[in-house]
Amino acid sequence: MTDAAGSYSEVEPTEVISDTPKPRGAWRFFAYSGIGIFVFFVPVTIAGDNTILLDHVVNGLRALLGPATPYVILAIILFGTIYPFATGRWRISTTKSVFAVLNIVGLVAASMMVFDFGPRFLHDESLGPFLFQRLVIPVGLIVPIGAIFLALLVGYGLMEYIGVLVRPVMRPVWRTPGRSAVDAVASFVGSYAVGLLITNRQYRTGGYTAREAAIIATGFSTVSVTFMVIVARTLDIMHLWLWYFFLALVVTFVVTAVTARLPPLSIIPDTTFPGVEPNPEPQITGSKWKAAWADAMRQLALAPKLPINLWQNFRDGVLMVSQILPSIMSVGLIALVIEKHTPLFEWLGYIFYPIVWLLRLPDPELASTAFAVGIAEMFLPATLAAGATSELLRLVIAVTCVSQIIFFSAIVPALMATDIPMKVWHLVVIWVERVMLSILFAVPLAHLILMVA
Repeated sequence: MTDAAGSYSEVEPTEVISDTPKPRGAWRFFAYSGIGIFVFFVPVTIAGDNTILLDHVVNGLRALLGPATPYVILAIILFGTIYPFATGRWRISTTKSVFAVLNIVGLVAASMMVFDFGPRFLHDESLGPFLFQRLVIPVGLIVPIGAIFLALLVGYGLMEYIGVLVRPVMRPVWRTPGRSAVDAVASFVGSYAVGLLITNRQYRTGGYTAREAAIIATGFSTVSVTFMVIVARTLDIMHLWLWYFFLALVVTFVVTAVTARLPPLSIIPDTTFPGVEPNPEPQITGSKWKAAWADAMRQLALAPKLPINLWQNFRDGVLMVSQILPSIMSVGLIALVIEKHTPLFEWLGYIFYPIVWLLRLPDPELASTAFAVGIAEMFLPATLAAGATSELLRLVIAVTCVSQIIFFSAIVPALMATDIPMKVWHLVVIWVERVMLSILFAVPLAHLILMVA
């Protein structure tokens, strides 16, 4: 349940049962959640293309917009570039200021791609056009549309229902309170922005300690399912969509269980937000199924009417993607230029070469470089490996794109804007740990999947 301060708390099952509200239209829990599950997780074949319904909708929208598509995306980037200056958010921190400037760079670069001007080397098919056509446009369309359907998946009690059921394993496995189950599920299925919002609120109200908040923020705040679709399409593994989704989920959560026990996460103070009393959660001693249903019904009772919820999520999706696209276009293009014209990421990739070689991944040089470039932008490993002949390599890179969590074009500035006491060097070390562990766990599991898929 969610209290007035925005924190999640467990209650005794007798209270859960007696106090369970009777929301109007309990059928919405099944109907809306079912539609959300179908849209995101059930592949269907339309016009010979077998993929999830969300992907079909986005492809249809792109065909409908036709030649206007690049201009629509450019308008979103323009809005995202203006927004930090119009709201004053660029003054919040040095990181915000840096990314506000990078947004301007991204706007200029996107304008070059749309109106065909600027340095010719940027118009190399493997640089600007590749980034804009294969990444920026799909992301610009899929996030707002995906946000509409995410309203059905996360807004009508399903996440709360699942969250209660998995609470008993959260403390022993991930060293976080049971209430963080909702956080973890909302982050993985929804987005890192949703996850970080919940996490920071819990930390400020005493629901999490600093260490718990850091574990959750760096362990569960993945990109959304909609972003995973882009990665899968870029790496041509949509025919493995369900395998890919659950492999990424398992690897992400297993890696988090390990990093929670390693420095720097293990040495972050296990204390609450300054001046705030701890807000521990009581344990559920009765039927967890009844408690889960009670929490789901509470969320359903609080849920806004469907048209309002869809509009709010679409609006939030547009705002989110407007802040992401300029940084993808700037940080992504800078990283691609560095990767193409300097050996920097090849050098950085040597960190991962021993484990890549040990696990016998095909094309170890490409793999190591792809893993290294992920620190700049999570999509870049997919762009580098898009033409790889090995399906195993493409699947492992697709998983690592998600499970690495940390990247500088979005997660790092978002984390730095919270009250969670983490430093940039913490995030870099955690990124190295997560990539190495992701490779270690993903390779054998990917082998197994490709044998049975």
